[in-house]
Amino acid sequence: MEFIVEKIGMSRTISVPSTSVTLLKVKDIKVVEVKDDKSLVAYSDGKKFNKAIEGMQKKYNLSKEFNRFAEIETANKEAGDLDVTPIATGKTAKVTFTSKGRGFSGVIKRHGFAGGPGGHGSRFHRAPGSIGNCEWPGRVQPGQKMPGQYGNTTKTVKNEILEFNADSGIIVVKGSVPGANGALGRVRIEK
Repeated sequence: MEFIVEKIGMSRTISVPSTSVTLLKVKDIKVVEVKDDKSLVAYSDGKKFNKAIEGMQKKYNLSKEFNRFAEIETANKEAGDLDVTPIATGKTAKVTFTSKGRGFSGVIKRHGFAGGPGGHGSRFHRAPGSIGNCEWPGRVQPGQKMPGQYGNTTKTVKNEILEFNADSGIIVVKGSVPGANGALGRVRIEK
């Protein structure tokens, strides 16, 4: 089963030894249409509103707050509030978020290059260094590590579920999860 969640942030358990955990809040979701293997769901995210969203809200009799739609696997057999009981019985979760974007980055930040000496007249500090070969093959090989866009990609990690509070809708997973605090992602519950 899948759930749309918001990353609250990280914390630690009180136990000895303590464990680093990530807190994820399950969004308030309405199942609007149940299909064969997936369900169409509506949830709120920001204040985005246009004619397409308005048409979907009228079609499924939704309030203005439900302004995002997605297809996910659910335990529901009919339309209504999302069934969150599979989270309580789940042991592990595959968490998918968009990682933090770091823009155009150099090779030291992006690939962990060492860089050159800092002083003594050196002109090689944070530059990538030589990138090509000799006369043969006389070109830069594909896959060469160079500066460029870093981050802002979809990442999936597997985490152990430590606790689920049904009243507040907060899932406590062991370890870290990609993405910024407040970002939306998906959690796939596995037995």
